[in-house]
Amino acid sequence: MSNAVENLPALRDVLQKHNLFAKKSLGQHFLLDLNLTDKIARLAAPHAVVVEVGPGPGGLTRSLLAAGAKHVIAIEKDERFIPALQDIVDAANGQLCVINADALRTDPGELTPIRPLRICANLPYNVGTKLLINWLTTAPIFWDRLVLMLQKEVAERVVAKPGDKAYGRLAVLAGSVASGHISFDIPASAFTPPPKVDSAVIVLDILAKNKRFADLKLLGQITASAFGQRRKMLRKSLKPFAKTHNIDLDTWLAKADIEPTARPETIDIAGFHRLARSLKAIDSA
Repeated sequence: MSNAVENLPALRDVLQKHNLFAKKSLGQHFLLDLNLTDKIARLAAPHAVVVEVGPGPGGLTRSLLAAGAKHVIAIEKDERFIPALQDIVDAANGQLCVINADALRTDPGELTPIRPLRICANLPYNVGTKLLINWLTTAPIFWDRLVLMLQKEVAERVVAKPGDKAYGRLAVLAGSVASGHISFDIPASAFTPPPKVDSAVIVLDILAKNKRFADLKLLGQITASAFGQRRKMLRKSLKPFAKTHNIDLDTWLAKADIEPTARPETIDIAGFHRLARSLKAIDSA
């Protein structure tokens, strides 16, 4: 990171200078402690290209540059922050590009031909899960690591194991393409303004191509049906799905070696993969 970036004003001064405040409607909570943003950034950098979503006043942006990211692409929906981020662009010697866009409508894979990318972000609470699912299910996958700060409850759902209270659709989808863990927690008091819940930073590393499950769209449909009624046995929760696909539920479960009386939270990721594969086999028969 250049001396010019290091000498930028403190983030609180930046907020005051540009009259910036968090918008509840955008799920904004600012992490102004650069020691914490540095800790997050070191999980993603050094790397050739890091995409950041929702940089706000630019604390994590600065930390990514300091941690050795060769180039940072920051996607910021809220145009109020563009002038403040431009100050970092001017100091970053061509290492930072800021795009004023909605991350839900922006494919990071189209922003640069360099592969693989990394994504590092303090995700807005109101769109974090949606963005994560978009990146997990994109084809082809363009990233090798996601470093994401999410609500702690959501982070726990991403890395949950069968039998855990938090285990569900999100864990199955994430575990089908990546291995993940929670790196550390961040208390609500660390944010301005403080949210009502704590956060956690998760790291998801892409699995080798031959270990990823290919059809995440179908897997997502099956898990949505199964976990939509998570306390019910699969012979109940998957019945509407089987009817829609015009297949015999008992035959489908038998082919997947799944007990009809099992509940979805007890089925491991491999079991859901068998359900998807057996469904495709029945459909193609």
